Amino acid sequence: MNMATKQSVDLKAADKRLKQFAKVVNSDHATRKVKSSETLSCGVDLGTSSIVLTVLDQNDQIIYGAFEYAKAVRDGIVVNYVDSVNILKRLKHQAETVLGVELTTACGAIPPGTGDSSAKIVANVIEAAELTCKHVVDEPTAAAKFLNLKTGTVVDIGGGTTGISVFNHGRLTQVLDEATGGFHMTLVLAGNHQINSDDAELLKRDPDKEPEVFPVIRPVVEKMATIVKDSVGNSIKQPVVVVGGAINFKDFIPAFSKVLGMPAYKTVFPQFITPLGIAMYDHD
Repeated sequence: MNMATKQSVDLKAADKRLKQFAKVVNSDHATRKVKSSETLSCGVDLGTSSIVLTVLDQNDQIIYGAFEYAKAVRDGIVVNYVDSVNILKRLKHQAETVLGVELTTACGAIPPGTGDSSAKIVANVIEAAELTCKHVVDEPTAAAKFLNLKTGTVVDIGGGTTGISVFNHGRLTQVLDEATGGFHMTLVLAGNHQINSDDAELLKRDPDKEPEVFPVIRPVVEKMATIVKDSVGNSIKQPVVVVGGAINFKDFIPAFSKVLGMPAYKTVFPQFITPLGIAMYDHD
């Protein structure tokens, strides 16, 4: 990692926090006991393949997290409102049982450029789960918040979309979204193996199958890098940090960087960066 990257974003610190979060996700314990008088911050990430609930304390320290696989969102848009609400209600109840306190507020997120109507639906899901929705932010910006990235580019590769946010000295200078993500990897894999998408998704998630999976989905990864290169062009800022669950392949970053024409970086558990960043916006 070059010196500019070290100055712009501390990936080692991010890795440490992400490992801590991974230990408590869907467990029956929190990182510490919670006082009834504490103010907690919650993030709700309605993703294409899962819905994630994160809980932080008033100092943005990790308290608890949980997720449930779902098919409630497609290309960044909620397509199954009822399922989304029911899953979030279950996650909220699970969190309250573990923490021993009531969760009252939360923030949500949407892919950049999907519009006010998408933000409204996300807010409605959160409100229907009996949480007051404080804000709905775009996903790459939430990721940058967690990473404490002031200057650089965040590429958030979700299930259905690739979101790109460029920051310069703390100012968001460019934000856009394209409809290519992990779901498109699954479709390519399904077509290649002549299996249904559910089986292809399971195959894609199996780390032992990566040697046979990644060569098939490499063209999708290269397309994602081409989208970033063509869309942002000379205005791209380094470091380029790629986040999202769809990048959990050891060869993803080398392939992505080669087409991009510059180094890209990722953390451990990149699928949890955006959900944690969302929760950091749940402040008065």
